[in-house]
Amino acid sequence: MSQTEVPDLPDGLVAVVKQDCPTCELIAPVLVELAKKSDLTVFTQDNPNFPAEISNRMLDADLAVSWHHHIETVPTLLLVQNGQEIDRTVGWSRPQWERLSGVSELGIHLPDQRPGCGSLSVDPSLSAELTVRFGGSKLLGRRVEFASLEDTHEALFERGWTDGLPVVPPTESRVLAMLEGTTRSPEDIVATVPPDLVPCTVEKVAINAVMAGCRPEYLPVVLAALEAVCTDGFNMHGLLATTMPHAPVLVVNGPIATKIGMNSENNALGQGNRANSTIGRALQLVIRNVGGGRPGEVDRAALGSPAKVGFCFAEREADSPWTPISTMYGFPSGTNTVLAFPGEAPRNVVDQLSRDPESLARTYAANLISIQHPKLILGFDAILAVAPDHSRIFGDAGWSREKLVDRIVALTVRPGKELIRGAGGIPEGLPEAMADLDLPKFRPNGLHIVHCGGGAGLFSAIIGGWVNGEMGSNPVCVEIIP
Repeated sequence: MSQTEVPDLPDGLVAVVKQDCPTCELIAPVLVELAKKSDLTVFTQDNPNFPAEISNRMLDADLAVSWHHHIETVPTLLLVQNGQEIDRTVGWSRPQWERLSGVSELGIHLPDQRPGCGSLSVDPSLSAELTVRFGGSKLLGRRVEFASLEDTHEALFERGWTDGLPVVPPTESRVLAMLEGTTRSPEDIVATVPPDLVPCTVEKVAINAVMAGCRPEYLPVVLAALEAVCTDGFNMHGLLATTMPHAPVLVVNGPIATKIGMNSENNALGQGNRANSTIGRALQLVIRNVGGGRPGEVDRAALGSPAKVGFCFAEREADSPWTPISTMYGFPSGTNTVLAFPGEAPRNVVDQLSRDPESLARTYAANLISIQHPKLILGFDAILAVAPDHSRIFGDAGWSREKLVDRIVALTVRPGKELIRGAGGIPEGLPEAMADLDLPKFRPNGLHIVHCGGGAGLFSAIIGGWVNGEMGSNPVCVEIIP
């Protein structure tokens, strides 16, 4: 019999049990009783000697019987005629077992009913492997066989499929388990991935999510992030090809962030949280492995930044004085979203003395002016990440996010004569024709204020953006679909 063939069941009553189940232990006397009065075959999933009193028992060692016959709960009692299942009942229910077996007064000293336990064939640690073994190949991706003496991790690195760090080998069982994290079909096209403009399926994203170390529940966020960066507005190809150090920065909003264990508090922009670290990394691996965006090739960054490994965090919504940043893009509060922002590594802002919103806004403005260059304006957006000790100052004063943005924008308006080429002894700057204008640092909606970080520390951070507009990249916010 091949592994994909369905094992035959013997006619009569068939019980599937495991000793590591209190309900199965409880109904062992019922099985003995049925064996005396009917044709009963018992398949046991763990202990070949359980139940010891039953002679007609078989060990379902490889769980083939349980998997092929969709046993999700033990005990399960089936009625089989001519090799076909006619009826079944799960758990222990005296009326149901009597109905199915035709034997009355079963287990009269037992409770009337008792729920069963999970079958080993649906155990999360085994189910993906069983699907590979018995379900046949459901994945469309190309299989790569490694030689017996090859080190898998080194082989993946040598083939250029990593970001320079070790990756998790994407075995079929791991990819199938990853696909359980979404309701989308593995064959669905998620996006056309630059720079090679390769159509990318859910399955291919799942493969790279496995390699990045994601859990299945992270997959919807990775899919949404890929959709966001592969839009014309975000211009992922341009972000790769620039010699500037920028990369996608992902900000997650909504209940999903808490559900999957993302970090929005202490060290939110740093290491140590699996979801934050692997979601951003998975996106970068898709861009590299599917789209062909490799450093030194299309990726022309002169310096690069840690953001190119992966940069993802959640907004701290629970105690924020403001609505989520996703509302800036028209999404109602409580919507699961991911914002893709073309950013660089964060830069810390220290102000431990300001206790009023005006003075703290001036600190922000003084620091934000320097993004890319103090004399370059309007072409660069920014994320201002505000931690709770700073946000509390604005919340207590009743300053909305919009009021803070408006004040910073006003404070960063400067006379053109200070910004033109040569001013201050610096050749970089604006054309001389703009000398008589008053010019703001940011375009409308170019400044994004995000609440995150630890509850102690009078700090904020700036994440500078890449060139914006039609020739550059615009932030894109999309809803996360399960």
